[in-house]
Amino acid sequence: MFDNSSILITGGTGSFGKKCAAILTEFYRPRRVIIYSRDEFKQFELSRKLTHPAMRFFLGDVRDLPRLNTALRGVDYVIHAAALKQVPAAEYNPMECIKTNVLGAENVISAAYENGVKKVIALSTDKAACPINLYGATKLVSDKLFISSNNLAGDRETRFSVVRYGNVLGSRGSVVPFFAALLAKNAQELPITDPRMTRFSITLEQGVRFVLKCFERMQGGELFVPKIPSIRITEVARVMAPNLPPKLVGIRPGEKVHEIMCPVDEAHLTLEFPDHFVIQPAILFDLDYRVNGVKEKGVSVHDNFQYSSDRNDHWLEGEQLAAMIKSTEIEM
Repeated sequence: MFDNSSILITGGTGSFGKKCAAILTEFYRPRRVIIYSRDEFKQFELSRKLTHPAMRFFLGDVRDLPRLNTALRGVDYVIHAAALKQVPAAEYNPMECIKTNVLGAENVISAAYENGVKKVIALSTDKAACPINLYGATKLVSDKLFISSNNLAGDRETRFSVVRYGNVLGSRGSVVPFFAALLAKNAQELPITDPRMTRFSITLEQGVRFVLKCFERMQGGELFVPKIPSIRITEVARVMAPNLPPKLVGIRPGEKVHEIMCPVDEAHLTLEFPDHFVIQPAILFDLDYRVNGVKEKGVSVHDNFQYSSDRNDHWLEGEQLAAMIKSTEIEM
């Protein structure tokens, strides 16, 4: 569906955007892949790495609606990846996080409607489910904005969906590059916030391919959640540095011990498919989400179902975890 189409990625110089652009230009024949972001140096670096003739680079901020309107002219599909994501930074700079993650989301929606974009997928996070920090709360608001915007479509073609997944193994700010940086400096111990801590984990390529597949699956209004493994932070430390002792440093502001992607309070809205879940919108849409755009069939989960990192039945441990970390491109 991406052949001869124009795809715009907000926050396109981030980990997701770079990988997504590489996959789109390698495996599809897009007319344009537009990187929309505010960092000119990162755009320059990416333009030297990705020299495909379909690549375009557009300086702009999702806070700037007129600039978004200009960027989205002639665009068929939008992946909204732009966000302020650092939990402690959001706690100390709440309005900056709100301006990008909430007001920026509304701007993307408005510009998509204005320019007749066909489909928009917004990237979410496990921290948006039952949020306890500002970052998670702003992403929950963003999720609700994108889902409810389908109600405003009227006779317009534009449809919106959300993809939610967990920590990207090796991405900037995640635990693997953090530990790797400490080990490169000959650290004598690795800091652990809480020995019980678990997280969902996905590779960058898995995340990108799941999002691209969801463009085919979506009808509008769904929140897609991939089935992915969990990791124990203590196991990551043991695998990366088996001879170093852990140092307990305590949970950081706004941090959870475990993450949730499908809350129990939304079990009545959750459908299970072979490799993913769909949380249906709480507001009424005249759509049957049990059969998606590629004819996959989903079934309702049980009333007490919750998809959380500590209750997962799929874990990355030992040699399997070590092999995945070794094969992962780590962003420092």
